[in-house]
Amino acid sequence: MAARRPESAATRSVPLRALLFLAVLFSVSPSARALRFDLESGHTKCISDEIKVGSMAVGKYHVVGPDPSSPESQLPDSHRVSLRVTSPYGNSMHYAENVPSGHFAFTAAEAGDYLACFWAPDHKPPVSITFEFDWRSGVTAKDWPNVAKKGQVDMMEMELKKLEDTIKSIHEEMFYLREREEEMQNLNRQTNSRMAWLGFLSLGICISIAGLQLWHLKTFFERKKLL
Repeated sequence: MAARRPESAATRSVPLRALLFLAVLFSVSPSARALRFDLESGHTKCISDEIKVGSMAVGKYHVVGPDPSSPESQLPDSHRVSLRVTSPYGNSMHYAENVPSGHFAFTAAEAGDYLACFWAPDHKPPVSITFEFDWRSGVTAKDWPNVAKKGQVDMMEMELKKLEDTIKSIHEEMFYLREREEEMQNLNRQTNSRMAWLGFLSLGICISIAGLQLWHLKTFFERKKLL
């Protein structure tokens, strides 16, 4: 997988992080649904998710056979996929080869876009493999039904826990955006200061050149006894 580059990208994470967190806030109760994709044999499909440091990420995937009612053990040999999950700096977080299904879980040690790339081996004739992929991170990665079961809490307390965790994530995101804003303001101030010094330097050079030209002309006319 390290030697081959993905041929096509499926879903890219939206850069409007604040809108994503607001969307999570208004959709805490409904559970996320798995995404279904079609993958041609011999091709690669990648999905990215932006994850913050310390956030947990979990994922499950499985191939859907030609007959969805048939068990996984009866899938044809052509219906297998390989998966590699890499961090923003290229570290491998999960790898599986020629499997009908699997799952992974990790805690992000790096902030940025994590990439999950699926590929299927070449097959003659080419086949289209359908698979489902459920990838959750941050608040949505928590198994809330198990939390409620283990903690012996009622539904209202569970919803409050969801909301509390979501608010914490939004609070952290607002601090992140504030830090980015301060960085941009500092960069703007530095740029304006440098442009001002560049303007003064250019003006000084122009005045110096004009003075040298006047001195040269005066010397020339005096040498020619025109003045």
